[in-house]
Amino acid sequence: MSYRIGLVGKPSVGKSTLFNAATMNDVPEGAYPFTTIDPSIGEAYVRTPCAAPEFDETCQPSVGVCEDGTRFVPVKLVDVAGLVPGAHEGRGLGNQFLTDLNETDVLVHVVDFSGTTDSEGEATEGHDPREDIDFLEDELDAWYLAILEKGIQRYGDRHVEDVDPEDVLGEQLSAFGISPAEIKQTILAVDLPVAPLKWDEAERAALASEIRKRTKPMTIAANKMDTPAAQENWDAVTTDPAYDHLEFVPVSAHAEKALKNANEQGVVEYTPGEGDFSIVADDLPADQEAGLERIREFVDAFGGTGVQQALETAIFDVLDLKAVFPGTASGTWTKGPFRDCFLLPEDATAEDFAYHLHSDIGDGFLHGIDCRDDRQVGADTVLNHRDVVEVVSTNQ
Repeated sequence: MSYRIGLVGKPSVGKSTLFNAATMNDVPEGAYPFTTIDPSIGEAYVRTPCAAPEFDETCQPSVGVCEDGTRFVPVKLVDVAGLVPGAHEGRGLGNQFLTDLNETDVLVHVVDFSGTTDSEGEATEGHDPREDIDFLEDELDAWYLAILEKGIQRYGDRHVEDVDPEDVLGEQLSAFGISPAEIKQTILAVDLPVAPLKWDEAERAALASEIRKRTKPMTIAANKMDTPAAQENWDAVTTDPAYDHLEFVPVSAHAEKALKNANEQGVVEYTPGEGDFSIVADDLPADQEAGLERIREFVDAFGGTGVQQALETAIFDVLDLKAVFPGTASGTWTKGPFRDCFLLPEDATAEDFAYHLHSDIGDGFLHGIDCRDDRQVGADTVLNHRDVVEVVSTNQ
């Protein structure tokens, strides 16, 4: 499976530009609300060092690419319709937004840190980016709370003492991918008794917010950071303790798209995510050369355009995923070396990896082999990031 990253945010903040920059698709962009109405889905990539050079091999990726020892692993990127306050009540494209959003694993909230779009996506000046961060979290919390309230009502209507409340709430919230056991853990984490009918309004809201944070984790893509106003806002927002629960990445989606276009045209040599690029074309028009040098200043200052970094922060830091390579202890490859690289949950075991490869392989799992150390690993061995593992199964 490919993990799905949802690009979210109010209209006109540069979501579609970031989507196009990451995927090199061509969805409409514009400085007006609701440029995106239907969600666009494209393939983007996250980077990890390829394991092939450690085994004196040249990889042959079946999907994605490998450039200079860096593996680009595909993920799905979903540009969700622009959100406005009141979405949980159906305002704007609210209902569609929330439906599309629920099909993603992690969110990248694109925020205009230059403060030049208001809460409705209209042009303005001096808008505080914190208002945008707050409104999205508030909208999502209200959505979760409404569904949680229905679960509490269902629990109260049953009048059966031997029904565990987490089972009823888990059934109501199952669309968010949270189990009854995880519901109970979350209830205890916010220091509530496992007794829904005793919770007051504030306690229900706190629980809904915590469930939302656990099932729809978020990274903030601080877009338009190539402007002085955005750089001033960066310090104020990222040092505000109210946002300690969020990861922030400075981004210029415009710069990333410009560099990729220039790379395709043979003007520059640029690898996505790198903190540098080379101008290789001769006799560039003065305005194009000046524009590239302005981009270079930003890339030098921030270590890149931030587009790759935002996706990778969402996948590796927020979701805590790890990359694992199928390998061979004998060095004999049936379909070419290091064809695949898979993203797995942080706690994935050798047996989980076998099932990820194929259900039949998982059913017949015997053991794994750590190809770096040539040692056997058991079913419950938790794999590490960039492990190279051969699965030994009766069904191969």
